[in-house]
Amino acid sequence: MGTHNKAAIVTGAGTGIGKAVALALLRDGYRVALAGRRKEPLEAASGESGAGPRALAVPTDVSNPEQVRALFARTRETFGRVDLLFNNAGINAPGIPLEELSVEQWRSVVDINLSGMFFCVQEAFRVMKSQDPRGGRIINNGSISAHAPRPNSAPYTATSPAVRSTSATRRPKWPRAWRKACPRPTVLSRSSL
Repeated sequence: MGTHNKAAIVTGAGTGIGKAVALALLRDGYRVALAGRRKEPLEAASGESGAGPRALAVPTDVSNPEQVRALFARTRETFGRVDLLFNNAGINAPGIPLEELSVEQWRSVVDINLSGMFFCVQEAFRVMKSQDPRGGRIINNGSISAHAPRPNSAPYTATSPAVRSTSATRRPKWPRAWRKACPRPTVLSRSSL
């Protein structure tokens, strides 16, 4: 376990990649806010970590900007700062042909995968610029679907390159101190804002 005092937010932390990342960060000594729509998997992951008060389960729907602001506020209130955002929340629609996809199914995927990513990045920038010392790291976990579309997954495939493109929009204006890598996952980082 590390000896630092860093704090992270992981979205989609109740299952899959998000859970694995949250548990790895906790093992490394991070204080982690585990965010996701379902309370039970978040609490289970938090308990599984054995990290006690360093693991904070925060039920959050990232498609709701008010809930995202509340997530960051609670994390900051509990841990004092946010050093890392691992933006991982994402869903897919049923694997059906495009013409059978409902507007609600389309919007649900776009709202979580793209708008949710944006709301979290926006709030992370606000928090990381205002804390002392300033700075932090943002990782937007993208998908290979940005380059290799999956059949019958129009909204998921559409949001994948959008996540990568949105992540890259700040790159040309960043000072030299910013470091940016954009494989899948997409990484935004800077040691000092």
